[in-house]
Formats: sequence, C-alpha cells, structure tokens
Amino acid sequence: MDVADLHCDVIYKMMEHPGLSLLNPDDRLLDVTVERLRQGGVTLQVFALFLPQALPRTPENMLRAVELYFSGVLAHPDLMPVLRSQEVDAAGKMGKIGALLSIEGVDGLQGHFWMLRLLHRMGVRLLGPTWNHANWACDGAGEPRGGGLTKAGRQLVQECERLGILIDVSHLSDNGFWDVAETANRPFFASHSNVRALRTHSRNLTDDQVRALIAVGGIIGVTFVPWFLTDPEPASIQHILRHVDHICALGGERHIAFGSDFDGAERYAQGVEHPGQYPRLTEALLKRYPENMVRGFMSGNAKRFFVKNLQN
Repeated sequence: MDVADLHCDVIYKMMEHPGLSLLNPDDRLLDVTVERLRQGGVTLQVFALFLPQALPRTPENMLRAVELYFSGVLAHPDLMPVLRSQEVDAAGKMGKIGALLSIEGVDGLQGHFWMLRLLHRMGVRLLGPTWNHANWACDGAGEPRGGGLTKAGRQLVQECERLGILIDVSHLSDNGFWDVAETANRPFFASHSNVRALRTHSRNLTDDQVRALIAVGGIIGVTFVPWFLTDPEPASIQHILRHVDHICALGGERHIAFGSDFDGAERYAQGVEHPGQYPRLTEALLKRYPENMVRGFMSGNAKRFFVKNLQN
C-alpha cells in the first residue's frame, strides 16, 4: 500500500554528519534510506529544512541546507522533486519517490522575503514558521510566553499564500495556530502532531484545533515520536491507533495522514522505527478500518491535499 510521509529530518542529519546522504547512506545514522522507503511503500516523502542548533541562523546556512537537499537527496535516481499538483501522483506512476521540500523554522530568513521567494524558486512548497522557540515571525510550542504571530509573521503567511507555499502549524504555539487560522485564506496543515486529549503536550493539537483543520480542508500527520503518543513510555503501534481513532471520532477520517519525524527524534513507537516498517502499521490499521479508509490514511488523504492545494 502506498505511503505518504509528511515529515523527516534527513537534511538535518546530513548537516550534522558531512558526507552522509541518500547516495551514501549509513543506516546506523539514518532512519530514512531509499531502500527503507522502498520497503515501506513510501511514494511521497516530505524533507524538512531544519538547521542544527549549533549553526547560526543565516541565509547562507539555509542555502547550504538546500544544496544538500539537491546533492544528497534529489541526486539519487529514485527521487523526483514534487513542485506542482500534477507531479504528486506522477512520481509514483514513474516508479519514483516524490520529494517535497519544507522549511521548519524561518529563523534563517532573518525577515527577508526576497530569501523566501528565492527558496520557493529552489523548490520549497511547505513552511512551518518556527520550531519550538520564538523567532521574528511567531512563538513556538515551547515558548512560555505563548504569543502568536508577529506583524511580520502575518505578512509571512500572506506571502507564502501568494507564492503557493502551504503553511505547517505543527510547532506553533496555540495562539500562533489561531492567528494562522485567522490570517490564512488557503488550507493549512499539521505535518507531525498528535492529539492533546490523549497526551497532554504543547506540540499536540486540541480537539478545537483538529476541528479547525478539518473545517479548512487541512490534514494532520500523526507522528511516531513516543512522548507525543503516551506517557509513560514506551509507545507502540496501538498508541498510534488511539490517536487515529480520536481524530476519526472528531470527523477527521479524510484528514488523517502520517508524519513520522524519522531522523528527527532519538526513538519512535515500537514497531515503526524506520520507514521500512510502515507495512506493520498498515496491517494494524486494516484490522480496525476498511481498506479504502486505510488507503486514505496511508497516502490518499495527503496526496489529495497536495493535488488540490499545490499550484499547477
């Protein structure tokens, strides 16, 4: 069964380990390899542009990360960039793995919208305004102040919509989420978040936020990071299913996707520690839901969202 994964941190790993890439993988360092993507049936993978904490947040380092995406990800013959709506399904039909580029944190843009426009020309189609901290655009989920979008952050949302870049709310503060909901004229999404009703964590979504995403036609990438799934750990596939169940109970069966966060965490739910193990999740879902719904969860909902909302 085809899989679409809304978030991985391969680029981050490549920046931390010079010489590492999908062309030169080391599965002791990388969760995501082309072999594992193939094993798991992944036909669409979002690659996040997230700078390691030790690096200065500069346009130069943002460009370094994009260069690694080109030289270490897209250079692999099995990968194909997805820039337009018609390319979402084209990749799989051509036997390729579609790759979408996302910004996770706009710190390095330093408020320069010319830089955003340049990155769009280089392939960025998705953008999360921040990681967990505060920056020039907004407060993140880990910022105690809990502010929303700044004036420049609202301008960022508007410029993204003009360019055709979709907004990812996964790391925003609650006020930031609602500011995006108020500012945005196009659907937005959460790439790797779970539900707060089952696991109280600032990175998870409240029921009202889930309903808001459903209302605008967005998608929610249920993530495999254990501390977003349950407390105490360890987490298992059964905990993932509980979050899927809850979103379905809120009317979100056509809005569920998965955002593993592979290569972005130290550990994952047992049974889905890398993309090659996606069939285990599929099998567990098929015991609980009809096949057509499971196909939606695994890739159909995400692909429909991108086909509808990426520009032609």
